Amino acid sequence: MEGRQEKLDKDSLYYISIVIPAFNEEKNILGTLKKTESFFEGQGYSYEILVMDDGSKDSTYNIASNYARTNPLIKVFRLVHRGKANTVIDGIKMASGSYILFTDADSATPIYEVKKLLHYITDQGFDISIGSREGVGAVRKNEPWLRHFMGRVFNTIIQFLLVSDIEDTQCGFKLFTRDVASNIIKRMKLYTIAEEISVPKVTAFDVEMLFIARKLGYKIKPVPVEWNYGENSKVNNVRDSWNNLLEVLKIWWNNRKGLYD
Repeated sequence: MEGRQEKLDKDSLYYISIVIPAFNEEKNILGTLKKTESFFEGQGYSYEILVMDDGSKDSTYNIASNYARTNPLIKVFRLVHRGKANTVIDGIKMASGSYILFTDADSATPIYEVKKLLHYITDQGFDISIGSREGVGAVRKNEPWLRHFMGRVFNTIIQFLLVSDIEDTQCGFKLFTRDVASNIIKRMKLYTIAEEISVPKVTAFDVEMLFIARKLGYKIKPVPVEWNYGENSKVNNVRDSWNNLLEVLKIWWNNRKGLYD
């Protein structure tokens, strides 16, 4: 790990920051924190875990906060419910690591897959590496056929309108260098107004991030990973597919107006 430690940004407090957005994840958050903590304790480099509680109505915040008392590297933030996009963006702003990973609170992608993503940034010169549920080596487990079909249709639209060479923009497992992540979120247009909402909201913020990254000339590496469909998934196939489509069209229109130039 010594070679990797040398890559630390001089202003960074940690090697890697793990941002975990969470909304009503009382069934998953403790297990995810234990797995994440155990994995990074065994890697030999410094880390921090940021749990971004998105206004949960259950015990997510209390469970995470209680566990955080056992490890000062686990930090828990209670936010009003605004949806995953703004929760992740806030986590990126608060992160202190040279590298920033955001990952889902249900551990849909096992945390050990981050080693693949780190390799492409630290050793191969990429600026961003993203988990992909497509490509040779990718594994999808327990995914309903309708969810998969709708996801492929959605990604086909994204490839046609915005990012032609990325087969899976929506896997919630993405790694950035800190400077790259900061530069991208400064240029995002869809989530500048963070209004409180009342229902879970799955958005296309990943698409906007990756589209801006392409505009800025950053190198992106999709990395096939294991992904497990959660029985308690908050994705509403109809509502969220419609919302995501509208957001993709907004990104396309924003670009036509030159807002990302």
